Amino acid sequence: MSKNHRGSGIRSLPAHGRGTCAICGKTDIKVLFEKEIDGATVKVCKFCNANLKNKAKKEARALKASAAESASAEATEAPAEAPAEETPAENA
Repeated sequence: MSKNHRGSGIRSLPAHGRGTCAICGKTDIKVLFEKEIDGATVKVCKFCNANLKNKAKKEARALKASAAESASAEATEAPAEAPAEETPAENA
């Protein structure tokens, strides 16, 4: 089967979607992904896009693990219930 329409979406972009990546600085690379970095929206290449996604996944996993660890630490550090006080009827 022919692949006549492959890449047709970037043909209408200036320079066919090629430019300089805002993160790695490579020139004449396809910069198709828009990412928000430090409050500004920049275009990045697919390698930097994947790197940003992987970093976000690692941070999410670490945050989730630390939250679970702190929750389990709080459960084990919780003081045991104090013994019930004796009533005067029991002492007599």
